Amino acid sequence: MSEQKAYGHKESHALMRNAQMPEWNSEDPTGWLRKMDVNRHDFPYTAGLIVDSFHEWYKRGSTMSFAESWKWCVFDYAGKWLVGSGGVSEPDNSLWEQVATLSLSTAKECTLQIEENGAETAFFVMPMTTRSKGEIFALFGCAMPAEHFASGGRNTAEEMARHYVTCFYRQFEHMFVADLANVHIHAKRESSRRTLLFQIVQRMHDNIDVDAVLTEVIASIMTMYPDVRLTLYMSQDHRSSHPQVKPLPLDLEEEDVRIKAFKDGSMALRPYTEDDRQVEIGLPLGGKQGVYGVFHLVMLSPAWPEVDLPFLSMVAGTAGTAFENAKLYERSNQLIRELRMTNELTRRLNQNLGLSETFEAAFEELMKMFETDYCCILHYNEERGGLEAVACNHPGLINELIEVDRGIGGKVYASGETVIIPEYPDQSGTKSQLMDLTESQSLIATPLSVGGEVRGAIMLSHREPHYFTYDNFRLLQAMAGHIGLAVGNALLHAEVHRLANRDTLTGLYARHFLDQTIKEKQNGDFCGTLVVVDIDHFKSVNDTYGHQKGDLILKQVSDILRLSIRQGDLAARWGGEELAVYLPQLGAEQAYSVAERIRQRVQKETNPSVTISCGIAEWNWTEQDQASLDSLFYRADMALYEAKNNGRNKIMIDRSSGEIESMN
Repeated sequence: MSEQKAYGHKESHALMRNAQMPEWNSEDPTGWLRKMDVNRHDFPYTAGLIVDSFHEWYKRGSTMSFAESWKWCVFDYAGKWLVGSGGVSEPDNSLWEQVATLSLSTAKECTLQIEENGAETAFFVMPMTTRSKGEIFALFGCAMPAEHFASGGRNTAEEMARHYVTCFYRQFEHMFVADLANVHIHAKRESSRRTLLFQIVQRMHDNIDVDAVLTEVIASIMTMYPDVRLTLYMSQDHRSSHPQVKPLPLDLEEEDVRIKAFKDGSMALRPYTEDDRQVEIGLPLGGKQGVYGVFHLVMLSPAWPEVDLPFLSMVAGTAGTAFENAKLYERSNQLIRELRMTNELTRRLNQNLGLSETFEAAFEELMKMFETDYCCILHYNEERGGLEAVACNHPGLINELIEVDRGIGGKVYASGETVIIPEYPDQSGTKSQLMDLTESQSLIATPLSVGGEVRGAIMLSHREPHYFTYDNFRLLQAMAGHIGLAVGNALLHAEVHRLANRDTLTGLYARHFLDQTIKEKQNGDFCGTLVVVDIDHFKSVNDTYGHQKGDLILKQVSDILRLSIRQGDLAARWGGEELAVYLPQLGAEQAYSVAERIRQRVQKETNPSVTISCGIAEWNWTEQDQASLDSLFYRADMALYEAKNNGRNKIMIDRSSGEIESMN
């Protein structure tokens, strides 16, 4: 056997099937093979067929008993030795080469007789030609004793050569038919695969639900390859309840097929090794806008040859497109929902001009919008000097005061930046009462700005880790802007309301607010007392010290009034230098004690020192004729008049009987 490899039938068939073959001519099949070899220098294709045919010819016992000593061989159309019979290898001398070269040059059979070891041997070579065009595709050779050649061996060799041609064409036709059958099987498989792909595509695109698309593609791949372990790793922005859909780990090595497929957007493959007999495939799930996840297939090496990678790539690409379409549809619905909720939030916020009502409306809408477990709105309380939980659905945090530099809420307030924590506690180690008390895992918090100034923070939490997405992050920032505007309007309305009901000089309530409040109290309370206060000789103070000093004295007396009454009592400027205090649910005697305390403090704490006179009148629900607002004012004013007439720096009480008396 020569060093040239003699290809078996299966190898030759596989090579020809995968090659780009020249045009087929049914009248000259071997010429087609010759052209392929000559044009492409692909010697093994024809050589393998020639060698296979020779083996079949020789195996079938083509030699006769008298020719057992004859040696047979075959050359290719270029005169190169291919194979010999009986294990004969390519000879060392050039005899065969001379005979084959001569036969090719003349295109006829050629004989060479030589004497070796005292005996003559005839070397006979005959060209094998195609049926139609007569082109040489091989050379058939025979070596026999000279006497056999002379006694008819030449004719026998020619017949044997023709028999070999028959074997060659039978081999060729068998190979061609097998190849056509394989092409048919391949076409049928392609048709089945495309039909399956079409069905998968149709089912995936019929679904406009993201989870339904993922379920469909996972089921399709598992149906095709039931022995493969399949997991779909999605980016952090998508959550699914499907057991084979998991978040993509962020701490994987760069060489991991999942990371490579996700970053490169193309298929990644890790072949099996002796240490690990598993094959890993990473297929990106992506569309025009990016990669959303990775299909991770793990299989044992015996199952690997059965995997159709191009088909899997098409399925993954189709799934990515369907997923993106469903995601865009879901996103459009989400945007519509967000716009509706934003409109509802804005509508509710604009309806409520009170600060507490604004916070309550914002809290309710945020809980509904984000479908979260807990919500806490913090607002800076200037009087208490900290962040107050003005709205929260955890009872342990309502009205709780948080220091501005403590916790996540204080961090957001101090930095003015939005914070999102996918899994609590985060790497910074910052603690949060909301997260600790509610045992939450996910948190998103954004500053609450009013008029460009941070005035608080909005915090949302959920018990599941990685609950909030970037869309939630963006939406909360937008909602915080609307809420901040509504809070600003509520604060502005409260300030306008305060200024409208306050006296600008003293800071006490105005007369009209006092009147309105007493009317409201009389509708619900069973009693109350009005104390009218007048600064004695106030005109002399203005004449002596000037009006600026007089205004200062008026402020001092007003401050004493405000600091001497309970929360819920009402101090107001009656008019000029006259002030008034309304004490709900108190009788005249109790009101007298309050008035006396005020009188003493005014005399001691004012500078220059002044005195006051007070008139007291009470009402209760049993005396209807004395309970009217005008009657109450009139009787308190009469008591004040009596105090002035009796030397000032006094307190007089108007009894319901009409008697005015002093408690001194």
